[in-house]
Amino acid sequence: MSSDELRDILNETRSKMQSALSVYEQDLLGIRSGRASTSLVDRMMVEYYGQDTEMRQLATISTPEPMQIVIRPFDRGAVSAIEKAIQQSDIGINPQVDGDMIRLNMPPLTRERRQELVKFLHKRMEEARVALRNVRRHSNDDLKDFEKEKMISEDDSKRGQEEVQKLTDQFIEQVNELGQKKEKEILEV
Repeated sequence: MSSDELRDILNETRSKMQSALSVYEQDLLGIRSGRASTSLVDRMMVEYYGQDTEMRQLATISTPEPMQIVIRPFDRGAVSAIEKAIQQSDIGINPQVDGDMIRLNMPPLTRERRQELVKFLHKRMEEARVALRNVRRHSNDDLKDFEKEKMISEDDSKRGQEEVQKLTDQFIEQVNELGQKKEKEILEV
């Protein structure tokens, strides 16, 4: 790589792809598998005194047992708001209020529910791959623009596009690996 412009484009491409991968990883944490996980609810939004607030800012969340999540709000007044947020979410678990804490007992996943989750997972995987391909397209457009403006040579542009493709392949491979691992978790009985 000879030009600074080329290096800048590749660094920006890597950074944007890493961001897309991070968003995808966060999404995977929210997809339920066979065990209780605090990540199922910690980013859930709760309307608390008129403000949307993440659950983890309102309570301590723990998993004392493999199939149970316990939520202990810092403020007793948040209990009903948290209960309402859980009921309105799509996690399909009924919260049990026990004084100033909330228990979520995870029912075992049915075969149908596991298949729905895998289908949803595949949709998220494809969305992540599309996001990576969009980053690739924008980077390649930038390279072509730089070539047209004579800021980089045709050879640099081609080399840059090859590097962008290598990055895209690496990140798509990571998306696939994470997805396969999550699918295995979901299907594990």
